[in-house]
Amino acid sequence: MHQAAVRIATATQAATVTSNSPVVTDWALRYFGPWWNATSTAPDTNTAVIADVNPDQVTEIAQYEADHSHEGTDYANSTMHVDRDDGGTVAASQPDDKLVYRAEPGGPLRIYGCEDVPVALAAARLAREVVRGQLLADGWSILHASAVVRDGQTALTLGDKGAGKTTTALLLARAGWQLLANDRVFIRREGDRLRVLPWPSAAAIGLGLLGALGWYDQVRERVQRGEQLHPTQHQKVTDALHSGSRTPLWNESGKELKPQFFPDQLHSWLGLTLATEGHATRILFPEITPGTEPALLDEDRSAGPGDFFTAGTEDRYPDVFGLLPTDLPDTQPLLELLGDLPRNSLSLGHSVKANTDFLAQVTDTTA
Repeated sequence: MHQAAVRIATATQAATVTSNSPVVTDWALRYFGPWWNATSTAPDTNTAVIADVNPDQVTEIAQYEADHSHEGTDYANSTMHVDRDDGGTVAASQPDDKLVYRAEPGGPLRIYGCEDVPVALAAARLAREVVRGQLLADGWSILHASAVVRDGQTALTLGDKGAGKTTTALLLARAGWQLLANDRVFIRREGDRLRVLPWPSAAAIGLGLLGALGWYDQVRERVQRGEQLHPTQHQKVTDALHSGSRTPLWNESGKELKPQFFPDQLHSWLGLTLATEGHATRILFPEITPGTEPALLDEDRSAGPGDFFTAGTEDRYPDVFGLLPTDLPDTQPLLELLGDLPRNSLSLGHSVKANTDFLAQVTDTTA
């Protein structure tokens, strides 16, 4: 029996998650509440995701998978087996996580697991995908950018991986801006303005950056007291925080392993204020050059097609269950408006104070 439900809404779109476990619905409230409008509601038939702790269903659907041919893919860094029948029903399983899924055309997406937390993680990911599909169908696009907001005006930070998008956003957020996103945003043209919404997710902040921003010790103290960061965080990161190591960590493929914060922990642990939306008014293109003073660069950069996420470039969450529209909005009108915004190419050094003072000056003079 479903005990609780949460309605998740942003802009004009919404999805409801129901579950027989309060852990699942409490998780959705915590995960989406700071950036989208998440509220408890009564369970009803109009639900998008049903996420239950039900070992019997796990066994049944896993056996169905074993008895049928299936394709394999990686979903959220875990192997997923997927079967599609002629009627459009999708059955899937993630054996390592003891999770199974079933999606019938026109019906809710059902998730079953053996333990609360894996079910809660899966429900949050797929509820976000449901709303993502609704937003894309309603003309929104996804831009690979960090974003901060002040008085409704949004500064977007664009650039390649490692350029300093997260660093720039966090420096401005420490200086009084509201943090909207550290990795990607939804964006849509409304009249002659660009409306921006956050992409709810855990926030990854490297150990070195955590130390440079003066947050390492307080985070370590909380972890040593037994408080938990997001469970997708690698155990090596947790061990480093316990031991007091600030040395950056890397996995076998060369990806940095970082502390992973729940959205609400950005406020409760780090003291940042979060924003729920804004209108884009400026663009920053940073690059970090150690040993230099921050400065403006004589480069006229602008946003391009490669700054947008598409189904083809999404590597962590392939559209296994057909939740996303096949026809995505044309990004050219967005690029034209983005091209009209004040923009600056920046070189940042490693001095937090110098970088912060410089960014404050730039954002004040480019309004």
